[in-house]
Amino acid sequence: MTPLTLSMLRAACDEDAADGAIVLDAALEPVGGHGTPVNPAIYAGGRYQHDKRWESPEAAESTPVIVIDNVPSQANRLEAALEATADETGVPRLVLDLTGEDFAHLPPHLPRRLSSLRWPHRSGDAYLRDALLDGNPFAKSSVGRSIIDATADAAGALMAWFPQALLYGFWQSHLGNDRSQAKHARVWVSEIVGWDPASGGEPGELTRTLGVKGDPYNIEDTNRVDFDDADLLGGEWKLVEGEKSGSKDGKKAGAISNIGHGQVPADSGLAPVSFRGISQRATLSFPQLRRVRLGDGFSDEQDASARTLLAALGIHAHQIAFGRPFALRSGTDLVLADQAARLDSTGITIESTEELVQAALAAARSLDVPTEGWGADPVTLTPNKGLTAAIRATWPDLDAMEK
Repeated sequence: MTPLTLSMLRAACDEDAADGAIVLDAALEPVGGHGTPVNPAIYAGGRYQHDKRWESPEAAESTPVIVIDNVPSQANRLEAALEATADETGVPRLVLDLTGEDFAHLPPHLPRRLSSLRWPHRSGDAYLRDALLDGNPFAKSSVGRSIIDATADAAGALMAWFPQALLYGFWQSHLGNDRSQAKHARVWVSEIVGWDPASGGEPGELTRTLGVKGDPYNIEDTNRVDFDDADLLGGEWKLVEGEKSGSKDGKKAGAISNIGHGQVPADSGLAPVSFRGISQRATLSFPQLRRVRLGDGFSDEQDASARTLLAALGIHAHQIAFGRPFALRSGTDLVLADQAARLDSTGITIESTEELVQAALAAARSLDVPTEGWGADPVTLTPNKGLTAAIRATWPDLDAMEK
């Protein structure tokens, strides 16, 4: 096996290079061991994502699979890994700050500082469009406008401030129909698949039996109650004796079980699935990466150096997110059973990815590739009036409404 080096990445990023991809294959197992059921992602309509795949060129027929974690979800996890190691790598961050008085009432599970590594639409996000820098529209600042106007062919501002968008893709679609609709496809694609589900996993076939949450006092669940379902701390609920709870749209209405008392049925939806095998494949596409250019005035050498830094960053994110046991969701904790990596047909080993990023960053800086945001303090933004109002309307200050 050949250790992956910066020079190998750099050669694959040249304008006239013929390299196809780095491919990372992993065999995964549930923490409970082979065959332990896990929970695939559930989509609209209460369905798993079913597919059929050819397991090998020699396979006589395709194999049923369920996608346990799809490509967009994997990208979100990779960005979270970059966020967790941002201080070590120096990856740039913009931060939407909600620590002001307007947001003091927000529930504790909401972040008070939302990093650009967690924004839903990356560089094309409405959070960026609706942010203020020192009280002025960020989108009208030199940095903000350069990010909004950036494309894959003129990516200098994204290299400097939003490199993850060049790895995991973006679509600038929040500026109005008559403005930019720039798109850039993913360079990095990753997916986790469960092979040959034991029971087929068809909707309706694998459904959990309703459980019951016990209640030591066994409070009766038939009398109707009146309550404010928006705020059970703000006022008392009332038991209406002599009236029975009813039903609406197939659900109990006015039932005491709706506010957590009594024997409450626990419906968890689709059942977990046992698989013959679970695998992850991640690919770094060099043809797609070679579409990234810094823009007018930059040389082919600078473009290739920027691509090399992106490639190193993507590999680092993958190793941080998935190079050790990891949890996808409740009941889906996976460990690495085996792994293999290759650059086209050459088997490679990948080690010291943080050092790889730092070496690539130093090389990029030596060539004056735009890296202003790397290693800098996060740029702190605040919501404009419209976004502030939308957040407060979504999460009203219930304590203030009582007064």
